[in-house]
Amino acid sequence: MNNFPKLHNATWPGLVGKGPDSEPVIPFDSLLEMTAAAEVNGVKFDGIDVGLLEPHFDLNNPDEAKKLADKVSKYNLNVGSLVAPIWAGSAMGSAEQRKTFVDMVRKSCEFGQKLKELGVRHYGVVRIDSAAGVSDWAKDPEGNTKLIVQTFQEAADVAADFGERLAAEGEICWGAMHSWKHMVDLLERVDRKNVGFQADMSHTFLYTMGYNAPEHRILAKEDEKDRGAIEAALKTVTDALRPWTIDFHVAQNDGSVFGSGSHDKTGRHCQATDPNGLLDIAHDAGYWLRDSDGKLTKAVQHICWDGCMFTNSVMESQQTWNDILAALISVREAHGWEG
Repeated sequence: MNNFPKLHNATWPGLVGKGPDSEPVIPFDSLLEMTAAAEVNGVKFDGIDVGLLEPHFDLNNPDEAKKLADKVSKYNLNVGSLVAPIWAGSAMGSAEQRKTFVDMVRKSCEFGQKLKELGVRHYGVVRIDSAAGVSDWAKDPEGNTKLIVQTFQEAADVAADFGERLAAEGEICWGAMHSWKHMVDLLERVDRKNVGFQADMSHTFLYTMGYNAPEHRILAKEDEKDRGAIEAALKTVTDALRPWTIDFHVAQNDGSVFGSGSHDKTGRHCQATDPNGLLDIAHDAGYWLRDSDGKLTKAVQHICWDGCMFTNSVMESQQTWNDILAALISVREAHGWEG
């Protein structure tokens, strides 16, 4: 049986779209317990990807990494990719804001290094975005992009000192990253060997529809439910961004956008079994995990399920996590390898 890529669950869905103006945050320990309890035909999750966000984590606590290592070890899990909490300082903001952005990347890389030393992290990246809205970026596209490039380069140099790679998240709510063409342009300008792209099957599918960048739309409105047209559009996007892809999220999407709490609207994450989902999860993952000739790229050592802004009743159901695990297994069976 294929044992690569490793199968991970994400913990940030317990935070994203939650809070005072929405439903309560789901405790980290609850998410970890449900992840560890999931099982499909004897297969379990190999690990978790984590958002280093309060109240789940306090990066100012020197014992925080040890606490996490102890928790995941108890369940025989590993930690993969980390989400850096960079939103207190926009990558295109003031000099002080951009310094804060880079400092948060540094703290996240330090945290990741501790996890490696503790023996619970063997692969994965540190995820970043521009921490800037599309409308703000559009006030000065060229000037703002230049600032984001500079900030990303500074963050990349910091990450390199820790042997870390940074993955820019492909999501339509981040300025200069909100279309596939803008994303390619940004990565080319940053031009750092340790900076790549994080593909999310839900978020990046919205690239084909031109949300927030109609001039870069590929999939015609009348073809949004046509499988042939969807596959052609996915091929265009993945051919452009696959060479940059160093982190991959499996997800489902129904072609709509959604936001809850204070989170801006972005690609809707559907449940793995949602009948309205437009993606064939196992098949369409192959556009990212195989090259244009159909050969496995093996560019990622693990894949992660990402599903944000579900109701707490959905996320607190163990069946939800079993369904997610089943979807990940189907991807590994179709595009995995033995190692």
